[in-house]
Parts: sequence; structure tokens; C-alpha cells
Amino acid sequence: MAITAALVKELRESTGAGMMDAKKALTETDGDMEAAVDWLRTKGLAKAAKKSGRTAAEGLVAVAVEGGKGIAVEVNSETDFVGKNADFQKMVAGIAQVALGVNDVDALKAADMDGKTVEQTVTDAVAVIGENMSVRRMAALEGDAVVNYVHNAAATGMGKIGVLVATKGENEAFARQVAMHIAATNPASLSEDDLDPAVVEKEKQVQMDIARESGKPEQVIEKMIVGRMKKYMSEVTLVNQAFVVNPDLTVGAAASEAGVEITGFVRLEVGEGIEKKEENFAEEVAKMNS
Repeated sequence: MAITAALVKELRESTGAGMMDAKKALTETDGDMEAAVDWLRTKGLAKAAKKSGRTAAEGLVAVAVEGGKGIAVEVNSETDFVGKNADFQKMVAGIAQVALGVNDVDALKAADMDGKTVEQTVTDAVAVIGENMSVRRMAALEGDAVVNYVHNAAATGMGKIGVLVATKGENEAFARQVAMHIAATNPASLSEDDLDPAVVEKEKQVQMDIARESGKPEQVIEKMIVGRMKKYMSEVTLVNQAFVVNPDLTVGAAASEAGVEITGFVRLEVGEGIEKKEENFAEEVAKMNS
């Protein structure tokens, strides 16, 4: 596979590695981006633990809770200006209320909203506002108690990051602190049991490759891996993370002290995983006049 400048640039931006190191990693892995990230990590050349895509899509995440059910919905727009538009915000709030009665995004799009489907409502808004929009995803969460939190709120119940936390037992103040923690740390899962085994195995292999680069004996490496995987779990699983409110406790330990058990969470961030094509401003102006 040809190693293009664009590939090298993408790898540099996602790992913080130097240009020549990024090019060598792509050459060694035949242009496989994920394998190149792992190669750089093994050599100690990547500054980021995982590939990070730029999140350039705009819009809002709305959250709503009713009884023991909470929902989070992401509605995208092309520009941040639309996210600040009162009509757009009113529509998103309405979609969130409809979402409380369904369980997935397909059902949400087909659901009734003031005599029209949600999808048709969004289509009509596109014609009025003049930007492409879409209901991209939703997540539902149930528990004895569900608390929501919005980070960077643009209006009540909606903003750039929406979080839901479900607990067994009720302690609203604590659950809200956990929601704020999740917004800040973005854990991959609730606990080790919820992590994809393939992801865990891949991380273990990367850590073993890193350890072998040190030249230490295999028996020493095995002990090193136990410690490194424990550290990894403390970084990516919610209940094992140090609680931002009290770093002396893990989130799981803090929950026990608060008299509750965290049974689930949802975190949606606007534009997560979407990369928006960047264009040179001069080229954009030239296109408009061509």
C-alpha cells in the first residue's frame, strides 16, 4: 500500500509521533493505521494510548429522565451556529421527550412528533434552517434511579456532552458527581466484565511487546504485565478509576460509601467518531466563485 502524506499526517495527529517515526510505522505495517499506532506504542514513540479522531460534527446531545428511565439523543447539524438556534433547540428538546417512549434510534425516527414522524420533522427543519441535520444516535438506560448531566450546556437538558448514570439504591447528589466524573474521564466501560475481551487481549499483547523491548527475562515480563494491566483497568473502567471528587477512593469504593451500586452509564459527545473534511479557506472561496 502506498504511504501517502495524508496517512502520515493522520497518524502524527493521533499519536503525537514525529514525521519519520510515523512514516516508518506505516511502512512496517503496510499502511494499517491501527497496527501502526500499536507499532509506535511498542517502540515507545506514541504519546497517545489510542487513536483519537477529530470530532468536528456539530449539533447537540439532549438528555431526559422519567421515572427509572433515562435517554440521551444526539442530533447533528453542519455548524455550531445551528446548535445555538432557538428553533433547533426546541426541536431537539421535543425529540428527547419522544425518545423516552422508544428504545433505539430507528424507532425514534419513526415515532410520532406532533403529527409527523421525527424523521420528517427533521427533514422539514432542514428546509427551513438550510443545513443538513440528522438524528444520529440515541441510548436508553434504566435503573432504580437514573440521573442525567450535561456538560457545556447550550440550553436546559442539552449541550456538547450528555451523561446518564443508573444506580441500585438512590443517592442523587452522588450519582450527579459520578456523571460529572464520566463526562471528564470518558471511561470505556463500567467494569472489567464489560470490556471487549479482544480489546483487553490486544492491550495485553502491546504491553508485552513494550516489555520485551526492555530485554528483561520472560518471568519478569509476566509480573510486569500483571501490574500494567491492573493500571490499564484503573484507567478505562469506571468503577476502578480514581474518583475525581476524592482521588483516594475508586469510583466503586465511593459508591459503596454512598450506599449505592452503579449499574450502568451512558456518555454521548457531539460529533464523536465523525471526522469533518477540512478545506482551505481560499479554495472554498474559489469554489464559490467558479
